[in-house]
Amino acid sequence: MSNVHQKLPYLYKDKPLFGMDIGNGSLKVMQTVLDSQKNDKKQSSKTNNLLVGYGSCHFDAKAINDGVVVSPEIIAESAKKLFTNGLFGDITTRRVALTIPSYRTFTRSLMLPPSLSNKEMKEAISMEAEQYIPVPIDKLYIDFEPLGKSSAGQEFLMVAVPKEIVDSYMDLTAIMGLEAVLIETTMNAACRLFSNDYQSDVPTLIIDFGSLSSDISIFDVKMLTMGTVQGGGEIFTKVISDKLGVTPQEAHIIKTRYGLNVSKRQKEVRDSLKPVLDQIIKEIRRLIRYYEERYGQDRPIKQLVTLGGGSNMPGLNEYLTDSLRLAVRPCDPWQYMSVHKLRLPTRDNKQMYATAAGLSMANPKEVF
Repeated sequence: MSNVHQKLPYLYKDKPLFGMDIGNGSLKVMQTVLDSQKNDKKQSSKTNNLLVGYGSCHFDAKAINDGVVVSPEIIAESAKKLFTNGLFGDITTRRVALTIPSYRTFTRSLMLPPSLSNKEMKEAISMEAEQYIPVPIDKLYIDFEPLGKSSAGQEFLMVAVPKEIVDSYMDLTAIMGLEAVLIETTMNAACRLFSNDYQSDVPTLIIDFGSLSSDISIFDVKMLTMGTVQGGGEIFTKVISDKLGVTPQEAHIIKTRYGLNVSKRQKEVRDSLKPVLDQIIKEIRRLIRYYEERYGQDRPIKQLVTLGGGSNMPGLNEYLTDSLRLAVRPCDPWQYMSVHKLRLPTRDNKQMYATAAGLSMANPKEVF
């Protein structure tokens, strides 16, 4: 990234950052800033995010093993080519926000007495992590966020991540000459993205369909809880390939062109994907039950929003609507920003930038 120009610090008070989403063999980057000079707000968005630059590249998926970056030089080499020749617009800062795949994290909401001191609270959260997480406590980074107070006490959302994953990301950014200023789960980035939506003021289920897993959360002002199920875009392709006896390339075409919609092989596709989709629906219902038991039914979940690269499959939203009897709609990350003259990605590629977009919208003031 030696060619990155330091332009924006002279135009914006806060030091800018960009989002970098490291996926299964792909890397996506995006930088947005808050356009304070723009007054005509979009109907679908609460804020005026101005797109500065974005792009993506592929790398050998073997560079990452179970969430750990084992060959950082492979990713760094691909990223160097992206920053040199592959961007639309520009990335103007070395400060980067990254995500850890949600399926490699441990999350748990817990209730603590309101009278605890900060020291007692941290000790209680550590004891909770030691009790419920099947990884030694000294091999985890643990963070937590207050969710609110009630007569039962103070509620927190705890997130724990294996140190080897975070440390491998830090090694990668060091090789790339970047300053990592924020590391969070992919679901956190998805929730920040959705918080820009004009309909984000009602309790909402959010599903981020990644390549290998589907991350599900309940959002009401902030993320309240989260679950993860194996099954995403690449899993859908593999299942179709195995069950229909076609090549992965043919399966990808079937998935993206017809999906669950009417086609000559609709029944075969639906039957093959049903076990995976049933697991996703089962987890959704579990989270809804948890929400109703914990928060009551005064503010029922009103909608389900889908995003991520795996959400592009035709008929998926309709399938979820029929199964859950809940309004389902897609979340287009590009509706929350002004792009000016930058060329947009194709319809099939728009969703893959959801995590990078959510990262790029992190408030620099909250990073320090």
